[in-house]
Amino acid sequence: MAMIEVRWHGRGGQGAKTASQFLGEAALDTGKYIQSFPEYGPERAGAPMRAFNRINEKPMTIHSSVTNPEIVVVIDPTLIKATDVTEGLGDDGILLVNTDKSPEEIRKATGFKKGRVGTVDATKIALETLKLPMPNMPMLGALLKAKELVTIDQLSERVKAKFLKKIGEQKTNANLEGIKRAYNEVEIG
Repeated sequence: MAMIEVRWHGRGGQGAKTASQFLGEAALDTGKYIQSFPEYGPERAGAPMRAFNRINEKPMTIHSSVTNPEIVVVIDPTLIKATDVTEGLGDDGILLVNTDKSPEEIRKATGFKKGRVGTVDATKIALETLKLPMPNMPMLGALLKAKELVTIDQLSERVKAKFLKKIGEQKTNANLEGIKRAYNEVEIG
């Protein structure tokens, strides 16, 4: 596996940093080398922010933001109009957006002509499973369907290890259900 780079777009408080960390830690658990880090300043909750992942079979010496990602995950769909979420995304890249719109509608809205576009209503899934508008975990499920960087089981083990003591079994299971639902419901075109 060549190095895979992922860029997450969200707003402060939506869990982009947490989702990035879970993905990185799950990959680390499989023996891969990882980087997972956010990029934000002193912004308040609700301000646009980005998080990044690098996953590789060998050690990495690069220590900068991801500028040419293979995958872009957009947790907050309002950012499509606020910033160029496809910046640096290659022609064979994957764009995943939390929205009730179709992949074709997102292609048109972003101008991303090649590659693959995936859409899933992660906020709806989060509201139905977790009872909170926290779409980050469902977006992880959608990401794994688009490109299996780790398996659902590997990610689930990482989520359980981190969340059980912190938020309890019921909310942990709700997050796991959200991940699995988004994995099954994401539409990729």
